[in-house]
Amino acid sequence: MKIRAGYDIAFECSQDVPMVLMLTVHPSRHADILTEHTIRVSPQVVANDYTDVFGNICTRLVAPAGLIELRNEFIIQDSGLPDAVLPKAVQVPLQELPDDALIYLLGSRYCNTQKLTDFAWSTFGHINGGGQRVKAICDYVHDRIKFGYHFARSDRTASEGHQERIGVCRDFAHLAVALCRCMNIPARYCTGYLGDIGVPPDPAPMDFSAWFEAYIGGKWCTFDARHNHPRIGRVVIARGRDAADVAISTAFGPTKLVRFDVLTEEVVASEPFPLQPSVEGRRQFA
Repeated sequence: MKIRAGYDIAFECSQDVPMVLMLTVHPSRHADILTEHTIRVSPQVVANDYTDVFGNICTRLVAPAGLIELRNEFIIQDSGLPDAVLPKAVQVPLQELPDDALIYLLGSRYCNTQKLTDFAWSTFGHINGGGQRVKAICDYVHDRIKFGYHFARSDRTASEGHQERIGVCRDFAHLAVALCRCMNIPARYCTGYLGDIGVPPDPAPMDFSAWFEAYIGGKWCTFDARHNHPRIGRVVIARGRDAADVAISTAFGPTKLVRFDVLTEEVVASEPFPLQPSVEGRRQFA
């Protein structure tokens, strides 16, 4: 199947503001991109890419005073398969974990494991098997937190989400990640596109989505405590310890978000292809 994805984002800046953007599809999916995958910046500014310590592509630029607009639209090939369900996946003993997974056992800015460890062991310690344990954590988080866009708060930690019992997708992911880490299961936060493919459409405006991956059975496996059932068409943008590592935009000065539209949808088979003409001023990424 083919998925159309993209965004139309605008900021108002009262002065020149350096920014770091994380809006490029993760390198692990670059081979699946079928059309030009670019960021269009208006007004045109000098922008440079770099790869961060987690393997994500970041874009540096200086937004001039006034309005800066960021747009992209592309087509990506996807298997069309739902997330794998792995109830029999084993939990890898800590001493056998790969070195690069160990960082995902540690507490981080939003996944404050030290406040949840005793609770985690008393609640999930009796469950054997990595897949079964992570599933139990997802079930718990899904039932514990009430979802609502009006519950969004940018500084809510995992323990606060657990206590307040409200949040958005990032809060579900943070709590599940923290509980997995408490149980010695490496877990990392993911952000990306997730459209209403194969499920009833959500009437709320579309947003980027957050989920997580746990290292079980010798590999990284996808889990989603908010939806808590296999979904189709995830397109990862970035992975990290928590939301602080994968912010869509980080501004080093005063900015105001004035427009935020995200697109993710299945391409209808009858549509003409390719869909994107060349547009002057686009900066090629892939």
